[in-house]
Amino acid sequence: MDTFALVVTIAVALFFTYTNGFHDSANAIATSVSTRALTPRAALAMAAVMNLAGAFLGSGIAKTVSEGLIETPEGSKGMGILFAALVGAIVWNLITWYFGLPSSSSHALFGGLVGAALAGGSAVYWHGVVDKVVIPMFVSPVIGLGVGYLVMTAILWMFRRSNPHKAKRGFRIAQTVSAAAMALGHGLQDAQKTMGIVVMALVIADVEDYSDPIPVWVKLACALMLSLGTYAGGWRIMRTLGRKIIELDPPQGFAAETTGAAIMFGSAFVFHAPISTTHVITSAIMGVGATKRVNAVRWGVAKNIIMGWFITMPAAAVVAAVSFWLVNLAFL
Repeated sequence: MDTFALVVTIAVALFFTYTNGFHDSANAIATSVSTRALTPRAALAMAAVMNLAGAFLGSGIAKTVSEGLIETPEGSKGMGILFAALVGAIVWNLITWYFGLPSSSSHALFGGLVGAALAGGSAVYWHGVVDKVVIPMFVSPVIGLGVGYLVMTAILWMFRRSNPHKAKRGFRIAQTVSAAAMALGHGLQDAQKTMGIVVMALVIADVEDYSDPIPVWVKLACALMLSLGTYAGGWRIMRTLGRKIIELDPPQGFAAETTGAAIMFGSAFVFHAPISTTHVITSAIMGVGATKRVNAVRWGVAKNIIMGWFITMPAAAVVAAVSFWLVNLAFL
């Protein structure tokens, strides 16, 4: 039964990574598709490959997720808590995907972990949740907005005497690089989050210890599922990010993607903070758009997206808590 529970939990974790891929693929490529720098299929293929590569760039975020947010629960009850946390995250991902809302898969996962841990009577490390999740949740969009605005202002000033058509053509080519960097950052951030959950499951099952390096098969499985999900594509969310917030041109797309990628790499390597790729790219797009004129950004759409950010963690936590009670009733 223990082995079966471990296999089921890892399978559900990998399915979560798949939903994360198609939910968040828009983050990496919406801007380059909307500016026609890349065709949708080419963009998705490139994003899938870069997601795969990004997953192997570090393990700091995996450590934060597996050790820094909740006390490692034990035995079959512990596996039930992990299973319920993943169900909460997956259900919320599918709801927000259906409505085309670019909410955060990461915060759905963290909300799921907290909700399932509370329902299962496991300790939550609130200082870890605040330091590594809540503070970055508020700080990263503000940085994205500000840096996006500054980067776009710098581009406008540097290319103020350039031929507009030539500049746009050049930025369209440059966007293939910035979109690739964005996808690499997404792989670095989001594949590691699932790696942390799988490591937790292996520790609960007494197969691994936290001091052991992350097994290569775990890295490979998480990276492949994220890539497959990315290639499946999240067209509903892509429309929201690429067109509904603001109509982007290639220089704006390049500025937004460069901003998003820089923030993701910085938070992963410097702070080991698992930030939301959705929050970062959405706020960067808003910052870039505001350089045109403040009312060029469709703030009504932005408001709906931000509302989604606020309710993601509590909503996923509630679904996860209900899932744990059902699992507890049926199996534990």
